[in-house]
Amino acid sequence: MIKASALALALALAPAMSFAQTSDNSGFSLTPELELEDAETDLGQVQDVEQARAASGSGAVLRGLDKVSGNLTDLEMAVGETRAFGRLTVTLGECRFPKGNPSGDAYAFIVIRAAGVERPVFEGWMIASSPALNALDHPRYDVWALRCTTS
Repeated sequence: MIKASALALALALAPAMSFAQTSDNSGFSLTPELELEDAETDLGQVQDVEQARAASGSGAVLRGLDKVSGNLTDLEMAVGETRAFGRLTVTLGECRFPKGNPSGDAYAFIVIRAAGVERPVFEGWMIASSPALNALDHPRYDVWALRCTTS
């Protein structure tokens, strides 16, 4: 989700960007220079638009894959619930979907911890239509979001 938000922000800020001329013959550098006063205004507008377009679900359906056995497991979870999946514990923080379209593209905030490891092995937003965009990096298990549920 962080990468998707960064892309949305970059698109919203495109008119406020200017590119610096390089001293060599290549033309322009690829590093944008932001005009900060315009950037702060546009960031607030992007956040307002995104909040107006999304609704929160009461839960989510996640799918887990054990890469060793090949078993798939669907985890139907409520927001705030923690469930075990193999040697992992999965906690659903929030699930959002396009307002007016609960079967649309879901994105869920998930925290995944491995047994015996203090820090989470994954903490962030997963997008149902793009599971590889922000994926769990674990040698044995894969977990991804399928859809949000509503009450």
